[in-house]
Amino acid sequence: MIPVQFDYLAPTSVEEALAALAEHGDDAKLIAGGQSLLPVLRMRLNAPEVVIDLGGIAGLRGIREDGDALVIGAMTTHHDVLNDPLVKEHALLIVRAEHQLADAQIRHRGTFGGALAHADPAGDLGAPALALGAEFVITGPGGSRTVPADEFFVDLFETAIGEGELLTEIRVPKFTGWGAHYEKFVRVAHQWPIVAVAAAVKVDGGTITEARVGLTNMGSTPIRARAVEAALVGQPATEDAVGTAAALATEGTNPPSDLNGAADYRSHLAQVLTRRAVLAAAGA
Repeated sequence: MIPVQFDYLAPTSVEEALAALAEHGDDAKLIAGGQSLLPVLRMRLNAPEVVIDLGGIAGLRGIREDGDALVIGAMTTHHDVLNDPLVKEHALLIVRAEHQLADAQIRHRGTFGGALAHADPAGDLGAPALALGAEFVITGPGGSRTVPADEFFVDLFETAIGEGELLTEIRVPKFTGWGAHYEKFVRVAHQWPIVAVAAAVKVDGGTITEARVGLTNMGSTPIRARAVEAALVGQPATEDAVGTAAALATEGTNPPSDLNGAADYRSHLAQVLTRRAVLAAAGA
């Protein structure tokens, strides 16, 4: 199908983008890589009068260190995040998730910030960002504010980004030396996950000393499996110990039922995939 006619704006700075948002309000839509918005426009599920393209804002791209954190520009492509040595060294979990996100074509066009701002509960980046305690820098007419991942994901396709604001960068704490794995279950390659688990663990002498676990598509937002994390600490990185902790993966979840699987099926998957992800992250 062909989208409804719209005006196209291509600002070259954050200030220009914010001015365009202020001028056009609800009649405008922001486009980053376009991998989520363009299909919606083509199917006429949304018909904005103005599309504001952020692709020309060079300052929103790139990855840098800032003390104990990595700073990833919102318009940095998945490909660049996946292949960046800083991310591989300090936030391996994001690399593991990016490697399984869609296919190479989409990774070259889609953006890190765009995927997170879209807030699809089946998206591959929400659970890793939540597990690692990422912070989101949101910029509006009044300046910038920083929102922790626990507060960023509000509901289905809804985030803390307010009217007239845009996501400019994501700050990811360094987890240098941690093992990481993203375990994803799909029916067809490159599909949205029916369920996925993001796990980062720190192991010392065969014992898990710290753990971070995030769940994908087990509710209307990404979910932190805190019961699993607590149960893993101090336990050996063995099948039995990890399996016992993984049995707690469904605590606090509300998995959907749809054509891909019923809620109880997703709950079973979450436990199985959590065990696999943690064992892989621990190198067991």
